[in-house]
Amino acid sequence: MAAVRVLGTWSRNAGRLICVRYFQTCNNVHILKPKYVCFFGYPSFKYSHPHQLLQTSAALQGQIVQFKLSDIGEGIREVTIKEWYVKEGDTVSQFDSICEVQSDKASVTITSRYDGVIKKLYYNLDDIAYVGKPLVDIETEALKDSEEDVVETPAVSHDEHTHQEIKGQKTLATPAVRRLAMENNIKLSEVVGSGKDGRILKEDILNYLEKQTGAILPPSPKAELVPPPPTPKGKVTPMPASKPPAFTGRDRTEPIKGFHKAMVKTMSAALKIPHFGYCDEVDLTELVKLREELKPIAFARGIKLSFMPFFLKAASLGLLQFPILNASVDENCQHITYKASHNIGVAMDTEQGLIVPNVKNVQICSIFEIATELNRLQKLGSIGQLSTTDLAGGTFTLSNIGSIGGTYTKPVILPPEVAIGALGSIKALPRFNHKGEVYKAQIMNVSWSADHRIIDGATMSRFSNLWKSYLENPAFMLLDLK
Repeated sequence: MAAVRVLGTWSRNAGRLICVRYFQTCNNVHILKPKYVCFFGYPSFKYSHPHQLLQTSAALQGQIVQFKLSDIGEGIREVTIKEWYVKEGDTVSQFDSICEVQSDKASVTITSRYDGVIKKLYYNLDDIAYVGKPLVDIETEALKDSEEDVVETPAVSHDEHTHQEIKGQKTLATPAVRRLAMENNIKLSEVVGSGKDGRILKEDILNYLEKQTGAILPPSPKAELVPPPPTPKGKVTPMPASKPPAFTGRDRTEPIKGFHKAMVKTMSAALKIPHFGYCDEVDLTELVKLREELKPIAFARGIKLSFMPFFLKAASLGLLQFPILNASVDENCQHITYKASHNIGVAMDTEQGLIVPNVKNVQICSIFEIATELNRLQKLGSIGQLSTTDLAGGTFTLSNIGSIGGTYTKPVILPPEVAIGALGSIKALPRFNHKGEVYKAQIMNVSWSADHRIIDGATMSRFSNLWKSYLENPAFMLLDLK
């Protein structure tokens, strides 16, 4: 049957705005019931009649959009699909989670940029998805306004028109920024981006919120002082029974992916660096006592206090004296860049493999702030939810291999860094004090590796001695803390 295309034109007669509908024949049209015809200027006059109106199928079905995997930064070109949060036929809104992908550096949650219905998933679990290729098909709710029989359009001011134009443009923002905006009920179209090509950054969201509410996010949570629960006496924690691995009797071949793929790339680059090794032992007897005193206080604030915050802070104080260890070199080793921030990485062993997130700006953080950040990174790392921001930008690294076992190691530098330290396990050993008396000491061995192209042995030794002095005499750190 013949179809009817609805065209709307506006005519102004005697100061009264009238909406007039014209009809033109075309194909494949759906028959709809009318709403009303409105004569502007006569708001009380509405005309309703049980006749039928016709509209095109595009207005009902929407538009199929290929939602492509966008660039998630850090030079990542491919990712592995780890989990789908939607299936075909699901309805999604803007900022809803679509899937979780695993790159060779971090896990990233991909969120929708459209409102609509999922029509097609292009990948199965554990498939490799490529940046710039379709991820899902979404039937959007475009042309939804054309279902309205009459649209009242009052005069639009210049400012409103400009705002509508901005809303019609593509908003550039990372999923983390979109999530922050969604959590605070902020429309990205109302935020002016300060990044490249108008990209909206986290700082833009925080500045916008500050102007609206006078508050700065994220707020610092107030730690509620809760006394630690009493430990039942005589209670023995049962050891979990380990299940023996099943013997299949067959070889198997699987692709290298995820963090293991990143390790192949990083260690291959590290082979080009001439490593210089240096080892020493540290007496942590005084530090062990101090930590035991501070543990209940930190626990009352909801933070687990390990030795690592002290190790990181002592390293940062040492880097202030020896900035060459907090530097990087270009590929041809022609220029040295001295890093202003002490973003100290901490090697973590996870089910996904070895990862090295870093604590940002250790030089301006307190021991408690470092412990808080380490708790956050360890929690996210254990569930594979670390972001690329957590993993990028490291300037110096410490590996706490001793928490698993071992005394000495030979750590491998993570390019473009120039130094790394590995910490052995803490053992109770007999040592002599300054009076020649034997006492029970808490001894830890440390193994350093440095890029011998720009760092000599004397520099590494002096840095290690300074770092060691801070840990053997924790009160010394108070003199240099800022």
